[in-house]
Amino acid sequence: MLRNSVLTSIHAATKRYAASTVRNYSRRALTTTAAAFPDLRMETMVQTTTKHGMDVIHDPLLSKGTAFSLSERERLGIRGLVPPRTQEMDKQLQRIIRNLRECRTPLEKFVFMTALQDRNETLFYRLLIDNLQELSQIIYTPTVGDACKRFHSIYRRARGMYFSSLDRGQMAAMVHNWPHDQVDVIVVTDGSRVLGLGDLGANGMQIPIGKLSLYVAGGGIRPTSILPVVLDVGTNNEELLNDPLYLGMGHRRLDGEEYYSFVDEWVHAIQSRYPNALIQFEDFKYPHAYNLLHKYQDKICCFNDDIQSTSAVALAGVLAALKARGKPIDSLDEERIICVGAGSAGVGVCEGIVDCMVEQGKVKSREEAYSRIWMLDQHGLLGNSNIGAGDSGSTPLGAGDRANLDERQLCYLKKDLKDRLSLEDVVKAVKPTVILGLSGAPGVFTEGAIRAMADGVEKPVVFPLSNPTHQSECTAEQAFNWTDGRAIFASGSPFKDVEYKGKICKVNQINNAMSFPGLGLGITVSRASRVTGKMFMETAVTIANMASEEQLKSGVLFPGVGDLREVSKEVAIKVCEVAYDQGLARAQLRQGVSLKGVIEESMWDPEYVPTIRIDGHM
Repeated sequence: MLRNSVLTSIHAATKRYAASTVRNYSRRALTTTAAAFPDLRMETMVQTTTKHGMDVIHDPLLSKGTAFSLSERERLGIRGLVPPRTQEMDKQLQRIIRNLRECRTPLEKFVFMTALQDRNETLFYRLLIDNLQELSQIIYTPTVGDACKRFHSIYRRARGMYFSSLDRGQMAAMVHNWPHDQVDVIVVTDGSRVLGLGDLGANGMQIPIGKLSLYVAGGGIRPTSILPVVLDVGTNNEELLNDPLYLGMGHRRLDGEEYYSFVDEWVHAIQSRYPNALIQFEDFKYPHAYNLLHKYQDKICCFNDDIQSTSAVALAGVLAALKARGKPIDSLDEERIICVGAGSAGVGVCEGIVDCMVEQGKVKSREEAYSRIWMLDQHGLLGNSNIGAGDSGSTPLGAGDRANLDERQLCYLKKDLKDRLSLEDVVKAVKPTVILGLSGAPGVFTEGAIRAMADGVEKPVVFPLSNPTHQSECTAEQAFNWTDGRAIFASGSPFKDVEYKGKICKVNQINNAMSFPGLGLGITVSRASRVTGKMFMETAVTIANMASEEQLKSGVLFPGVGDLREVSKEVAIKVCEVAYDQGLARAQLRQGVSLKGVIEESMWDPEYVPTIRIDGHM
């Protein structure tokens, strides 16, 4: 009886405090329609649960491991179920770090971190945030590539949702199986083009999980408000189809109208329960990636990470490289850019560069901007097949064996150069200032090509952006050796700085994580109804302007992943400003309120707060 009266008193006080906190926050910062946007972003400093006993210990969102206080142990019914000595988070971190250091390989560290996330998410995110530079490489690229390939072998516990070909007609009901009523960010993949590894089917689930971990750690999105999703439409990977341990559907991929109607059913199902959630399309192969983006980007709040986020961070790198060479940031039209890779990522990056050239106003037309970029696919340059054809006659550009190019790729077709020229021949003809790699073809940046590039410019900008590390177009050491240490270098996966003739040559990482967590935070705070190209443009410029002059001179283009939360704050501010300027924000910012302050208060920080148990009907 005493316990019930104490519990009732605590619960009543908690409700009053929580109501006051949210009410005061709304008054000084944002106002939204409560029914449309239940504001779960503000900490109430107390968490409540109807769970009891072992159910509390086994819930990773509730568990504190050894950090439960004596009073919590009593009221949650876990007294005697955990070791008697209370140890706070600092001691837990010491234990976790000690055990993590004993893991011998990156994959072992990945499995260790996954196990920690599965039992105590607060501790997991505290560890991740405090060690972002190191551990982002474990929970995401490059280690996540290996984890995806072995997902069916290292699978331990369910996380996220799977929608398969067995679920046609049932998806609208299935979405209600997810236990959380508020979801702010969804990352979805069909596993068809995972990093540079190709079709991994349902094994691709590790990608949404890893991306969303960075949304939480880097962007402050609440772990209860994220949802990783796999659309299991089958796989064409013969090795997986023949593996009895593979966990996905054992048939070949749906395609054509059957595929698009499947995705459409999922989108409508998600919209029926989470109409305000941001949807990030991840690792969809070309042309599905573009087709889905084109279909939905003006209808729902969504974007494609491989096309738009990659474009934003790559553009940020190119703009920062202008500054590092002493050029104004608005002189992008003066660059001569080669892009090796004509898939969704390559075309997406180049489209972002073209958008920026047009925005800067120094080209007369979009066609003139296209003329500054030379694109190669696996066969070579997208060029004129009539050059060197002899007496065989002429064919229209984009016809013949180039008829499979779509309208976006055709924009980069060159009339004045022979089709399928090698990279080295293109470099000699064009004398590029920037070379981008988005091919997933390791070693495609040859010594001959990079040395030829270095002969034409003082500081060649060399960006091999394919992931994971072993898929990179060249290594950092190769780039600096072949350019006599003069390269401005950035890669998609991490490389260590290189010592060349007594000089330390700086390596930058062009990582999508510099973009999407801040974008998600800005969308969530402003409650924007759409994601626009202007948001990505401002994201790129913001990141490009973050390095100091001294850093630029040393070869550092922008902050590293270790500074991700600060980068995300700045990006979120710009995204919010664009949302308000374009009339897309549905959360009203009160006059005189600091947008930066609102964003900082909205970011979730992993700290233990008191936990109380309430009756289910209360």
